[in-house]
Amino acid sequence: MTIYNWLSSNWIEIFGAVTGIIYVFLEIRQNIWLWPIGIITSAVYILVFFTNKFYADMSLQVYYLVISVLGWYWWLNGARRRAQDTGHSAQGKEPSFAEASEGKAGNMEHEAQPKDSPFEEPAPLRRGGEGDVKLTVTRIKFRTGIILAIIFVGIYFMMWFILSRLTDSPVPEWDSFITSLSIVATWMLARKIYEHWFLWIAVNSVASLVFLSRGLYPTVILYLVYLAMSFAGLRVWRRSL
Repeated sequence: MTIYNWLSSNWIEIFGAVTGIIYVFLEIRQNIWLWPIGIITSAVYILVFFTNKFYADMSLQVYYLVISVLGWYWWLNGARRRAQDTGHSAQGKEPSFAEASEGKAGNMEHEAQPKDSPFEEPAPLRRGGEGDVKLTVTRIKFRTGIILAIIFVGIYFMMWFILSRLTDSPVPEWDSFITSLSIVATWMLARKIYEHWFLWIAVNSVASLVFLSRGLYPTVILYLVYLAMSFAGLRVWRRSL
Protein backbone atom coordinates (compact mmCIF):
# COMPACT_ATOMS: atom_id res chain seq x y z
CA MET A 1 0.00 0.00 0.00
CA THR A 2 1.39 3.41 -1.00
CA ILE A 3 1.48 6.37 1.36
CA TYR A 4 -1.20 8.09 -0.71
CA ASN A 5 -3.53 5.11 -0.45
CA TRP A 6 -2.92 4.84 3.29
CA LEU A 7 -3.65 8.53 3.79
CA SER A 8 -6.78 8.25 1.65
CA SER A 9 -8.13 5.33 3.65
CA ASN A 10 -7.27 6.84 7.04
CA TRP A 11 -7.91 10.53 6.49
CA ILE A 12 -10.77 10.68 9.00
CA GLU A 13 -8.60 9.21 11.76
CA ILE A 14 -5.72 11.54 10.83
CA PHE A 15 -8.05 14.55 10.94
CA GLY A 16 -9.29 13.47 14.37
CA ALA A 17 -5.71 13.09 15.59
CA VAL A 18 -4.82 16.61 14.44
CA THR A 19 -7.85 18.21 16.10
CA GLY A 20 -7.11 16.15 19.22
CA ILE A 21 -3.60 17.58 19.44
CA ILE A 22 -5.00 21.09 19.05
CA TYR A 23 -7.49 20.28 21.82
CA VAL A 24 -4.79 19.35 24.34
CA PHE A 25 -2.68 22.38 23.39
CA LEU A 26 -5.67 24.62 24.15
CA GLU A 27 -6.34 22.66 27.35
CA ILE A 28 -2.84 23.35 28.64
CA ARG A 29 -3.29 27.04 27.91
CA GLN A 30 -6.72 27.00 29.58
CA ASN A 31 -8.19 28.41 26.36
CA ILE A 32 -11.97 28.07 26.19
CA TRP A 33 -11.81 27.15 22.49
CA LEU A 34 -10.72 23.68 23.60
CA TRP A 35 -14.41 22.81 24.03
CA PRO A 36 -15.63 23.36 20.41
CA ILE A 37 -12.47 21.67 19.13
CA GLY A 38 -13.23 18.80 21.50
CA ILE A 39 -16.71 18.47 20.05
CA ILE A 40 -15.25 18.09 16.55
CA THR A 41 -12.67 15.54 17.74
CA SER A 42 -15.30 13.49 19.55
CA ALA A 43 -17.57 13.39 16.52
CA VAL A 44 -14.71 12.04 14.38
CA TYR A 45 -13.68 9.39 16.89
CA ILE A 46 -17.22 8.12 17.36
CA LEU A 47 -16.88 6.83 13.80
CA VAL A 48 -13.26 5.65 14.19
CA PHE A 49 -13.90 3.64 17.36
CA PHE A 50 -17.15 2.15 16.09
CA THR A 51 -15.39 0.91 12.96
CA ASN A 52 -12.65 -0.71 15.06
CA LYS A 53 -15.03 -2.21 17.67
CA PHE A 54 -13.90 -0.04 20.58
CA TYR A 55 -17.45 0.35 21.79
CA ALA A 56 -16.69 1.73 25.24
CA ASP A 57 -14.38 4.34 23.72
CA MET A 58 -17.10 5.17 21.20
CA SER A 59 -19.58 5.76 24.01
CA LEU A 60 -16.90 7.82 25.75
CA GLN A 61 -16.85 10.17 22.77
CA VAL A 62 -20.60 10.68 23.15
CA TYR A 63 -19.94 11.57 26.78
CA TYR A 64 -17.23 13.97 25.61
CA LEU A 65 -19.78 15.75 23.43
CA VAL A 66 -22.06 16.27 26.41
CA ILE A 67 -19.33 17.24 28.87
CA SER A 68 -17.84 19.64 26.31
CA VAL A 69 -21.08 21.60 26.31
CA LEU A 70 -21.18 21.55 30.12
CA GLY A 71 -17.50 22.45 30.39
CA TRP A 72 -18.00 25.34 27.99
CA TYR A 73 -20.83 26.60 30.18
CA TRP A 74 -18.98 26.05 33.45
CA TRP A 75 -15.87 27.83 32.23
CA LEU A 76 -17.95 30.82 31.14
CA ASN A 77 -20.63 31.00 33.80
CA GLY A 78 -20.04 28.42 36.52
CA ALA A 79 -17.86 30.61 38.68
CA ARG A 80 -20.16 33.59 38.26
CA ARG A 81 -23.11 31.52 39.44
CA ARG A 82 -21.14 30.22 42.42
CA ALA A 83 -20.16 33.76 43.31
CA GLN A 84 -23.78 34.85 43.27
CA ASP A 85 -24.78 31.86 45.44
CA THR A 86 -22.24 32.85 48.09
CA GLY A 87 -23.19 36.53 48.05
CA HIS A 88 -20.37 37.74 45.79
CA SER A 89 -21.55 40.00 43.01
CA ALA A 90 -20.11 39.21 39.60
CA GLN A 91 -19.26 42.86 39.24
CA GLY A 92 -17.89 43.17 42.80
CA LYS A 93 -17.20 46.40 44.57
CA GLU A 94 -14.52 48.84 43.64
CA PRO A 95 -11.49 48.71 45.96
CA SER A 96 -10.96 51.64 48.25
CA PHE A 97 -7.96 53.91 47.97
CA ALA A 98 -6.46 52.24 51.03
CA GLU A 99 -6.87 48.78 49.49
CA ALA A 100 -5.31 49.94 46.26
CA SER A 101 -2.35 51.39 48.11
CA GLU A 102 -1.84 48.05 49.84
CA GLY A 103 -1.70 46.21 46.52
CA LYS A 104 -5.17 44.67 46.72
CA ALA A 105 -6.60 46.29 43.63
CA GLY A 106 -4.97 43.76 41.34
CA ASN A 107 -6.25 40.71 43.22
CA MET A 108 -10.03 40.48 43.62
CA GLU A 109 -10.20 36.80 44.60
CA HIS A 110 -12.16 35.92 47.69
CA GLU A 111 -10.39 34.22 50.61
CA ALA A 112 -8.98 30.79 49.68
CA GLN A 113 -8.00 27.62 51.51
CA PRO A 114 -4.26 27.21 52.27
CA LYS A 115 -2.55 26.11 49.07
CA ASP A 116 -0.11 23.80 50.81
CA SER A 117 -2.78 21.18 51.51
CA PRO A 118 -3.11 18.65 48.63
CA PHE A 119 -6.74 17.91 49.42
CA GLU A 120 -8.22 21.38 49.72
CA GLU A 121 -9.57 23.52 46.95
CA PRO A 122 -8.63 27.20 46.89
CA ALA A 123 -11.30 29.70 45.99
CA PRO A 124 -12.36 29.00 42.39
CA LEU A 125 -13.01 32.60 41.40
CA ARG A 126 -10.85 35.03 39.48
CA ARG A 127 -11.79 38.44 38.19
CA GLY A 128 -11.23 39.11 34.50
CA GLY A 129 -10.26 42.34 32.82
CA GLU A 130 -13.84 43.54 32.43
CA GLY A 131 -15.17 42.52 35.82
CA ASP A 132 -16.13 38.96 34.83
CA VAL A 133 -15.61 36.20 37.36
CA LYS A 134 -13.75 33.25 35.82
CA LEU A 135 -13.22 29.68 36.97
CA THR A 136 -9.67 29.08 38.20
CA VAL A 137 -7.51 26.01 38.77
CA THR A 138 -8.17 24.27 42.10
CA ARG A 139 -6.88 21.29 44.09
CA ILE A 140 -9.15 18.32 44.68
CA LYS A 141 -10.83 17.84 48.04
CA PHE A 142 -10.36 14.54 49.84
CA ARG A 143 -14.10 13.81 49.85
CA THR A 144 -14.38 14.60 46.14
CA GLY A 145 -11.49 12.24 45.41
CA ILE A 146 -13.17 9.39 47.30
CA ILE A 147 -16.45 9.93 45.46
CA LEU A 148 -14.72 10.01 42.06
CA ALA A 149 -12.78 6.83 42.90
CA ILE A 150 -16.03 5.03 43.72
CA ILE A 151 -17.60 6.31 40.49
CA PHE A 152 -14.58 5.09 38.50
CA VAL A 153 -14.79 1.58 39.96
CA GLY A 154 -18.54 1.40 39.37
CA ILE A 155 -18.30 2.54 35.76
CA TYR A 156 -15.37 0.20 35.08
CA PHE A 157 -17.12 -2.97 36.24
CA MET A 158 -20.36 -2.01 34.53
CA MET A 159 -18.61 -1.44 31.20
CA TRP A 160 -16.44 -4.54 31.54
CA PHE A 161 -19.53 -6.68 32.14
CA ILE A 162 -21.39 -5.20 29.14
CA LEU A 163 -18.43 -5.39 26.75
CA SER A 164 -17.37 -8.89 27.72
CA ARG A 165 -20.89 -10.38 27.64
CA LEU A 166 -22.76 -8.40 25.00
CA THR A 167 -20.21 -7.24 22.39
CA ASP A 168 -17.32 -8.56 20.31
CA SER A 169 -14.84 -6.09 21.82
CA PRO A 170 -11.31 -7.58 21.55
CA VAL A 171 -10.06 -5.88 24.74
CA PRO A 172 -13.06 -5.31 27.06
CA GLU A 173 -10.99 -4.86 30.22
CA TRP A 174 -8.66 -2.22 28.77
CA ASP A 175 -11.43 -0.53 26.81
CA SER A 176 -13.39 -0.23 30.05
CA PHE A 177 -10.38 1.10 31.97
CA ILE A 178 -9.60 3.80 29.41
CA THR A 179 -13.21 4.87 29.18
CA SER A 180 -14.08 4.96 32.88
CA LEU A 181 -10.93 6.83 33.90
CA SER A 182 -11.39 9.29 31.03
CA ILE A 183 -14.94 10.03 32.18
CA VAL A 184 -13.65 11.02 35.62
CA ALA A 185 -10.73 13.01 34.19
CA THR A 186 -12.95 14.96 31.82
CA TRP A 187 -15.34 15.96 34.59
CA MET A 188 -12.35 17.15 36.63
CA LEU A 189 -11.12 19.14 33.62
CA ALA A 190 -14.52 20.80 33.24
CA ARG A 191 -14.22 21.91 36.88
CA LYS A 192 -10.55 22.91 36.39
CA ILE A 193 -9.24 20.49 39.02
CA TYR A 194 -5.45 20.28 38.80
CA GLU A 195 -5.12 16.56 39.55
CA HIS A 196 -6.96 15.55 36.39
CA TRP A 197 -3.58 15.58 34.60
CA PHE A 198 -2.44 12.55 36.61
CA LEU A 199 -5.43 10.62 35.32
CA TRP A 200 -4.65 11.62 31.73
CA ILE A 201 -1.09 10.35 32.13
CA ALA A 202 -2.46 6.93 33.11
CA VAL A 203 -5.10 6.93 30.36
CA ASN A 204 -2.73 7.98 27.59
CA SER A 205 -0.07 5.46 28.58
CA VAL A 206 -2.49 2.53 28.52
CA ALA A 207 -4.36 3.74 25.42
CA SER A 208 -1.15 4.06 23.39
CA LEU A 209 -0.32 0.40 23.94
CA VAL A 210 -3.87 -0.83 23.34
CA PHE A 211 -4.35 1.12 20.10
CA LEU A 212 -0.92 0.01 18.90
CA SER A 213 -2.02 -3.60 19.28
CA ARG A 214 -5.01 -2.83 17.02
CA GLY A 215 -3.01 -1.03 14.32
CA LEU A 216 -4.53 2.41 14.87
CA TYR A 217 -1.25 4.17 14.17
CA PRO A 218 -2.46 7.80 13.78
CA THR A 219 -4.36 7.37 17.04
CA VAL A 220 -1.25 5.92 18.71
CA ILE A 221 0.70 9.01 17.67
CA LEU A 222 -2.14 11.18 19.01
CA TYR A 223 -2.08 9.49 22.40
CA LEU A 224 1.70 9.67 22.63
CA VAL A 225 1.40 13.40 22.00
CA TYR A 226 -1.37 13.46 24.62
CA LEU A 227 1.00 11.75 27.04
CA ALA A 228 3.82 14.24 26.50
CA MET A 229 1.43 17.18 26.73
CA SER A 230 -0.10 15.78 29.90
CA PHE A 231 3.26 16.23 31.64
CA ALA A 232 3.47 19.73 30.18
CA GLY A 233 -0.06 20.51 31.37
CA LEU A 234 0.81 19.27 34.85
CA ARG A 235 3.66 21.77 35.03
CA VAL A 236 1.77 24.72 33.50
CA TRP A 237 -1.38 24.28 35.62
CA ARG A 238 0.80 23.97 38.72
CA ARG A 239 1.88 27.56 38.18
CA SER A 240 -1.78 28.61 38.03
CA LEU A 241 -2.53 27.40 41.55
